[in-house]
Amino acid sequence: MRRIAIIIITATLLASCGSKEQSVESVINSKDLKTIRTKKDELDKKQQELATQIKLLNNEIAKLDTNKKVPLITAISAHEEVFVHYLDLQGNVQTKKNVLVYPEMAGKLVKVYVKEGQRVVKGQALAKIDDGGLYQQVAQVEVQAALAKTTFERQKRLWDQKVGSEIQFLQAKTNYEATTRSVNQLKQQLGRSVIKAPFTGIVDDVIKEEGTVVAPGAGAEVFRVVNLGNMYIETDVPESYITTVKKGKEVQVEFPVLGKTVTSSVRQAGNFINPANRTFKVEVGVPNKDRSIKPNLTAKLRINDYTNQKAILIPQSIISENAKGEQYVYIVENVKNKIGKARQVIIKTGKTQGDVIEVLSGLTNGVQIIEEGARSVKDKQEVKLLNQ
Repeated sequence: MRRIAIIIITATLLASCGSKEQSVESVINSKDLKTIRTKKDELDKKQQELATQIKLLNNEIAKLDTNKKVPLITAISAHEEVFVHYLDLQGNVQTKKNVLVYPEMAGKLVKVYVKEGQRVVKGQALAKIDDGGLYQQVAQVEVQAALAKTTFERQKRLWDQKVGSEIQFLQAKTNYEATTRSVNQLKQQLGRSVIKAPFTGIVDDVIKEEGTVVAPGAGAEVFRVVNLGNMYIETDVPESYITTVKKGKEVQVEFPVLGKTVTSSVRQAGNFINPANRTFKVEVGVPNKDRSIKPNLTAKLRINDYTNQKAILIPQSIISENAKGEQYVYIVENVKNKIGKARQVIIKTGKTQGDVIEVLSGLTNGVQIIEEGARSVKDKQEVKLLNQ
């Protein structure tokens, strides 16, 4: 550039010394329009001649100068790969088998058979309530029922032999059936004096102690029984994901407190959109063989809502945007001896995951994309690759 400036100055000086042309100031002072226009035409012509000469000089310099400055860049090769996108959410661990056990009859809690942390099976007796003499009533009615049964059987044999009256047979039958129903009813009431486990699980809490008077109703719970085998996480998913978050979708579940991560899947997706927050419920089953996962534990969920088997992924940092709002990147072409040409390419992008973004169109498999130096190059500019 310094050579060009010297040549231009020299040419100007020679032109000014070789002729006694009027200066611009004297032409302006003449106030003669024709003279001023003539002077302007002369200068325009000289300007065009100088521009042509400068262009020729620049072209020659470009050919001869081996130390010219070319932008240094690095490039990455676009290639198809599997792109798995995850939706990050948070939820709480729950179980459908976490219940408070209430008494079914009023009375004193005379015996508690279990303690906290004890494993029980479905139907196992947990405690006994004073039946208030109901057991003796059952015994008395059972004796009456046994007598009624014997009487009925004898009367039936006689009736089958056409001995005796029909009314005697019907009375014996009715008495037997009535006493049998009474026994069953009293036994059912007596059964309520024993509090039983509703399902197989762990006695998490013994709420009432022996000697406490209990009765059915709110606030009268005696035990809490929990089963940690059928755990799940419930979370709210934005309605915009209703078509992608479905039953069977893979889910990565992380428990920060436990330092544990498990792989599961969506076992149920809700069919109702909550109008208050525009979300729907999702249940994710949680395997819990070691019983380390507890109800109400906080969990982080990563739900696989989108997968592209042939995706082209690029760093988000190399994408720029033009005045029209279009996204573009630069690729490098015609590379010889590490020297190539940059070309601007308009692209369309999809989902992001971390620092990378999916390119839906604009790039083909194998093309070289400018990474370092992407912000400083220009379209059709010559560049030098550092990592070819």
